[in-house]
Amino acid sequence: MATSLVPSHLARNYHPLPVVLAGGENSWVRDTAGREYLDLLAGYSALNFGHRHPALVDAARAQLDRITLTSRAFEHDLLEPFATRLAALLELRDDDLVLPMNTGAEAVETAIKAARKWGHEVKGVPADRATIIVADGNFHGRTTTIVSFSTDEEARAGFGPFTPGFRVVPYGDAEALAAAIDETTVAVLLEPVQGEAGVIVPEAGYLPAVRAACDAADVLLIADEVQSGLGRTGTTLACDLVGVTPDVVVLGKALGGGVVPVSAVVGRHDVVGVLTAGTHGSTFGGNPLACAVALAVVGLLETGEHQARARELGAHLAERLGAMVTDGRLVEARCVGLWAGIDLDPRHGTGRELSERLLERRVLTKDTHGQTLRLAPPLTIARDDLDWALDQLGDALR
Repeated sequence: MATSLVPSHLARNYHPLPVVLAGGENSWVRDTAGREYLDLLAGYSALNFGHRHPALVDAARAQLDRITLTSRAFEHDLLEPFATRLAALLELRDDDLVLPMNTGAEAVETAIKAARKWGHEVKGVPADRATIIVADGNFHGRTTTIVSFSTDEEARAGFGPFTPGFRVVPYGDAEALAAAIDETTVAVLLEPVQGEAGVIVPEAGYLPAVRAACDAADVLLIADEVQSGLGRTGTTLACDLVGVTPDVVVLGKALGGGVVPVSAVVGRHDVVGVLTAGTHGSTFGGNPLACAVALAVVGLLETGEHQARARELGAHLAERLGAMVTDGRLVEARCVGLWAGIDLDPRHGTGRELSERLLERRVLTKDTHGQTLRLAPPLTIARDDLDWALDQLGDALR
């Protein structure tokens, strides 16, 4: 593992593991010394299709020879095809609109703006009175507006004054959410599975009950599927697991295939459509290079192969982690698709310490909230490689 004694000009807003990566292919990466590691983090689900997937690299390379940016002052020939195929992939409504952006946080901000404007212009909530209900333990990004409704004090401290207009309710408690809705409520913003919190999976009846509460009060349901969407949970969207159709879906991370940042807000025509010319925009949103890669991502998901693979390997992952819970090496393992949050007994050290022990065993993962690790390998990982990584995890816990 390479280190440097040269003073750094890099701002230290991250605490990375001590490894410097220089290359990668599918589920494996290598450091500057040529040592190989199996990636069980996959860029927090940005690399659902592994490192340098041939179809995605080829799409980017071909587009680099054509045109990379037009700005939205002009149309380009991939913008409409991207919107059409992405809307069809999600199978929400026939008249859905797609608004392309760049990062997940930018897409969440876009959804918040659309919900507020819809509330004022369509629902009739008085100006500057719109409220949005969110859940505790949420993670939707790190902008000043988004951290205003975070319940993670580390994410909030020092960044006030905070943006008003949000109400926080317990995650997984549909009754508390319904009780928080009033005449100013325009939307509920939720992660179908809370990723940053440690892959927190609500009971099967939770999202349907939230959907019913939103319908009863004419309130929008916005699903933040930046981490959970595009195959990770064994379905195209995590909402598909319980048959819930959101009014608005926020996508990011895997939509760019680990090649370029791509995000999108997909939703009801009357909601996304309130963002008209001059009210919202992005110079790079929906650029030709982004659309070329995202179209290739959509193509990978249209076959259903990667969703099926996440279900199959996810069941195997859950079985093996369950055995580690049974024998006492783990306190708890929460699994959905090829995604898991594992809680450690303090006698095995912290999540950071376990991540470092796994790094020594050539397995890359990352801790969250002290005693929890997230496992999110690429959906393309070989079963033998997954088993090898789980063997390393088991040994590191002994």
